[in-house]
Amino acid sequence: MAASWRAAVGVLVTSTLAAGAVGCSGDPGTKDDAPRKGPAAPKAAPRPARLIGDGSTAYTGSQPHQPTPRRLKPGEKPPQFVVFSWDGAGQDKQRLFSHFREVGKKYDATMTYFLSGVYLLPGAKKELYHPPKHAPGASDIGFNDIKGIKDTAEQLGGAWRDGNEIGTHFNGHFCGPDRGVGTWSPEEWKSEIRQAESFVRNWKTNSGLKGGQPLPFDYSKALVGGRAPCLEGQRNLIPAAKAMGFRYDSSSVGGRQVWPRQIDGVWDFPLQEIPVPGRAFETLSMDYNFLANQSGTTRGDPAHHAAWGKQMRDGLLQGFNRAYNGNRAPMFIGDHFESWNGGVYMKAVEDTIKTVCPKEGVRCVSFKQLADWLDVQDPKLLAQLRKLDVGERPKSGWSRFPDAQSQRPLKQAAG
Repeated sequence: MAASWRAAVGVLVTSTLAAGAVGCSGDPGTKDDAPRKGPAAPKAAPRPARLIGDGSTAYTGSQPHQPTPRRLKPGEKPPQFVVFSWDGAGQDKQRLFSHFREVGKKYDATMTYFLSGVYLLPGAKKELYHPPKHAPGASDIGFNDIKGIKDTAEQLGGAWRDGNEIGTHFNGHFCGPDRGVGTWSPEEWKSEIRQAESFVRNWKTNSGLKGGQPLPFDYSKALVGGRAPCLEGQRNLIPAAKAMGFRYDSSSVGGRQVWPRQIDGVWDFPLQEIPVPGRAFETLSMDYNFLANQSGTTRGDPAHHAAWGKQMRDGLLQGFNRAYNGNRAPMFIGDHFESWNGGVYMKAVEDTIKTVCPKEGVRCVSFKQLADWLDVQDPKLLAQLRKLDVGERPKSGWSRFPDAQSQRPLKQAAG
């Protein structure tokens, strides 16, 4: 890679929240592997919510619009999974959270929204946050205001009802070698996770918005994965995440476009190296990393905006095509609700969603949904898939994978 993403992230994603502004950080496949919506079904009467704690959250039943994962048949070509994920996941005056919810519904894409817990904590209550290795009330992305909290909670509830996943981007977004998340112990990571859950479970009390609608999920159960700030600290995060019930982590970097594996029982879903068209290197599959290798600033020369956006879109599509036509490895794309360089990266992501999600055999899903699918697969078949290199198809074709012929499809009831 050309520019150092670590250095760039440390410079650019430490803006604070103010006035509600949120910054960073060819075959049919298997139709029951993702929620193809089709004609609208008659609406059932909503279940009564069972409030949790102060009523900030509630149990409302199983999450709607979830796919029924099943084991691949012998020799069956895997679906092409694509996961679009968002770091920070707050609603501000740009209204990008609500916009991409609509994009997802239009193009049959569920996504993962990684919430920063401090986006549900008002600045007046900032000392409720006790970040590891930092003073109470410290945060490199600030806190939120009351309107921002109200709007973000509304979008989180709607996103979950749409079938999307609410993961975590943790809280204060501390990066770098000086007390950043990469220096935290497993116990400090556990504290950070507990606090992220607490800010969700108590957002009404902390904000004073007592009349707001509760979030329609129990976050302590719905939270099964996250992405660390600046993609640092995974080594000590994994044991903490496993102890806290996480099923996956998306904090590693430099992953190649190959089938994922587990680390100590936790699925590792890294950002991947994808082409940078016109340049002789690859970069991580995230808007920020294209920015770092283009302008190095969120406000680069407007004369280059269109070219930068096209370069990111074309890079995403090149990465997608080599998986789709090759080893079918899941593709992971990370983004932020930001209008950097005139919003060209948001347009690039939206264009990618429009282009790839309707394709035959493609499933645009959340990380949780991907983990659900992987968990029901034959481990021997997954091991064979992991042997395929970037863009490589099985030499004998998909119909003759070794060690999978004796397996019967596993049916699983919808959850």
